[in-house]
Amino acid sequence: MKPFYLLATLAIFSLAPKSGQSQNYVEAKAPLRQNPYIELPIGAIKPQGWLREMLIKQKNGATGNLDKLYPLVMGNRNGWLGGDGDQWERGPYWIDGLLPLAYILQDKDLIAKVKPWVEWSIKSQTADGYFGPSKDYPGEPGIQRDNSRDWWPKMVMLKVLKQYYDATGDKRVVTLLTNYFKYQLTELPKNKLGHWTFWAEWRAGDNLAIVYWLYNITGDKFLLNLGDLMHQQTFDFTGAFLKGEMLSRVGTAHGVNLAQGIKEPLIYYQQHPEEKYIAAMKKGFADLTKYNGMAHGLYGADESMHGNNPTQGSELCTAVEMMFSLESSLAITGDVDYADRLEKIAFNALPAQASEDYMTRQYFQQANQVSLTRATHNFNVNHAGTDVVYGLLSGYPCCTSNMHQGWPKFTQNLWYATPDKGVAALIYSASEVNIKVANNIPVTFKEETNYPFNENIKFTLSTDKKIKSVSFPFHLRVPAWCRNAVIKVNGRQLQEAKGNQVVKISREWKSGDVLELQLPMHVYKNTWYENSISVERGPLVYGLKIGEETKLVKNDRDPIAYGAEYLEVRPTTPWNYALIDARRAEFEKAFTVQTKAGLKAYPWTADNAPLQLTVKARKLPNWKMYNDMAGPLPFSVTYNEGTGKQPDEDIVLLPYGCTRLRISQFPVIAK
Repeated sequence: MKPFYLLATLAIFSLAPKSGQSQNYVEAKAPLRQNPYIELPIGAIKPQGWLREMLIKQKNGATGNLDKLYPLVMGNRNGWLGGDGDQWERGPYWIDGLLPLAYILQDKDLIAKVKPWVEWSIKSQTADGYFGPSKDYPGEPGIQRDNSRDWWPKMVMLKVLKQYYDATGDKRVVTLLTNYFKYQLTELPKNKLGHWTFWAEWRAGDNLAIVYWLYNITGDKFLLNLGDLMHQQTFDFTGAFLKGEMLSRVGTAHGVNLAQGIKEPLIYYQQHPEEKYIAAMKKGFADLTKYNGMAHGLYGADESMHGNNPTQGSELCTAVEMMFSLESSLAITGDVDYADRLEKIAFNALPAQASEDYMTRQYFQQANQVSLTRATHNFNVNHAGTDVVYGLLSGYPCCTSNMHQGWPKFTQNLWYATPDKGVAALIYSASEVNIKVANNIPVTFKEETNYPFNENIKFTLSTDKKIKSVSFPFHLRVPAWCRNAVIKVNGRQLQEAKGNQVVKISREWKSGDVLELQLPMHVYKNTWYENSISVERGPLVYGLKIGEETKLVKNDRDPIAYGAEYLEVRPTTPWNYALIDARRAEFEKAFTVQTKAGLKAYPWTADNAPLQLTVKARKLPNWKMYNDMAGPLPFSVTYNEGTGKQPDEDIVLLPYGCTRLRISQFPVIAK
């Protein structure tokens, strides 16, 4: 028998595996570059634990019932059902989240809601290849335009149709897309992406991704010509990022446009694998974090880019679109940074911005958020003061339509196939995956974990009883925040691994084998606006626990625009605390980690929070409310010379995603 250590080898995964090594799943056709990770069909990944509970809440909440809750737009008069109502983005937005939810849960009722939208879209195609609504309509309030053939809303429906094909294999989708892309190749020279709205010019990366997806199925060469043409007409993210000018100035980009479009250099990189596209993305994200970034993983953009003051807003559409862009970027590059950023948003910003029953949401959230009332705030755009309250239509209803894709697509990207005929677990949450490995051999992995609240992840393999063993590689991500991961196979330590890499375990596997990944979590800090600091542990950011007084407000003022009611939340306990200065080496020792036994089915509330931190802090009496939000953030380190010293107090910090009111970027006061 061979020594145990010879049965497994570990290596950082190459970012450019050879093409054609596996036929288990659809891979790149030359000249497109083979990506290191391959998306699995919808339904192959089944969420478990709290993630499944999130999807069930979506099913029972707004995602599964938006046609009843928002009939003015999502009812039978919608243009994407052949009606005379809204024909732009909102219907496709909803289905872009409802469809993967329906097929992941295999829910017959939800699938029945999806089908009419898909069927109408397919049957709407005309002889010239166009599909979708064809009547002019007013569009967004106050904007009149001849936009019936606007490129932008079709881009969302392209994503819907692609997912429908992934779930069902319906070949009509391939026919429709082939004809539509021929139409685009003919029409784009005459009516460019920005002809009707600049949304399409910024968001065309979504369109381009489907072009390449179709090429990998059909091999039609005209699609490569369309890819080049579309890239030429898309906003030049590559040039803007490399110059380093766009993200350093307030108001230079719309936040959601950026979140959706930011991946375009990497999408195009698949056809033209030049280093400049990789470099542009790295610099773009670095500048975005530097000039606009906040602790929760998003950035100040309310609506346009607005810097990194933690009271600036971040839109819910931005959260779900940035998650999808990061998911796409991770599969194309294999870069751990994209996975880390994805988890930061998913485990912090996303759960905080929607209610537990998934019936209401905030339009904007704030990293430092101490009052949720109908009031004018320091945002680029204020929608009658309703932007931070929880409501179905508060702020602006684009998020009502678009918020649904976040968790289903997150689920869909937990696992990947690999060109070396293996399996990859790059994002962590309790789940089960059915996947083909080696020479088309089906296997199942069950992932058991309470991550991100717990640092232990257990994978158990099961195969058909006839299969004695099967050899394939297993790819595991070690996040950058992890100092030293421990990997075990069947209870025996195999390897320790530093953070910020993907580890590949190649061995002969048998049914019942258990792979364990331990990601030790430690408390650490990051520095932000005015030298404020965030408190983080693993992928979770922590925020001050603030007492709440809630008030459900009946909206008699403008119910059609902003909903019949909304929820306000006011603080009942002090929020103006500063953390006491500690050197970096001493920082972690200042905190006590307290965990609860067990994990609630839905952990993302203050009462259900699985763990909390306690630390000493002091009040800053001069830090007060301004415009119904936290006033100007004191610079750190604060030295209150000549003033009375406030007493040290114990404060409690909760996971950011469990809070509605919070301080997550703290000033620091001298000892």
